[in-house]
Amino acid sequence: MVISELKLKRAYAFYDECDGYRILVDRLWPRGITKERLHCELWAKNISPSQELRKTFHGENYFLDFKEAYVMELEKNPEVSSFIDLCREKLAEGNVTLVYAAKNEICNNAVVLKEWLLEKINENS
Repeated sequence: MVISELKLKRAYAFYDECDGYRILVDRLWPRGITKERLHCELWAKNISPSQELRKTFHGENYFLDFKEAYVMELEKNPEVSSFIDLCREKLAEGNVTLVYAAKNEICNNAVVLKEWLLEKINENS
């Protein structure tokens, strides 16, 4: 049995083979990063926060409100089911890394998505 991990990594950090299957989870492509340097197998921009929500998020003081709104968007997103299935499938093979561009490594959409995904994957196991 493969023991794998759902990981988070900034787009500006160096690629590592241990990252496994890499998914960019931002709506916008990271500035100054080429496709080759990013090493992502998938760009899941339709799973990322909506343009409207992304524009209203202004830092740590608003993170809980952002988290609540983003989870609501995820729950209503018709593409989520196939995304969860893909993540579950890839985790059975090895690590999966959610790649994001935000400078803040604690308060960002990838942190929310990882927590939410783990909950969904575990409740359907």
